[in-house]
Amino acid sequence: MPNIKSAKKRVITSTVQRLRNKSEMSALRTAVKKMEQTLERDADEAKMLMPGLCKELDQAAAKGLIHKNVAARKKSRLMQRLNKSASASASAAANS
Repeated sequence: MPNIKSAKKRVITSTVQRLRNKSEMSALRTAVKKMEQTLERDADEAKMLMPGLCKELDQAAAKGLIHKNVAARKKSRLMQRLNKSASASASAAANS
């Protein structure tokens, strides 16, 4: 345990920040998982969710929660999957 007043304060602030980061990371992971599950079910609904998820990833990168390249990679990979599933559903509809 710290004895110096500023060190005691630092322990408290770092604890609060750690808990906040943990909560925000959990919410971000949940949003990504929700998007992945939606991609498997319905491409049209996933298109509606994509802008909101991109915004969340960008905000997390701006806050320093994740690295900006991690956010870019996640957005890119999800967008590729979205485009792939949208084209697959469009070709399946055209064949019917």
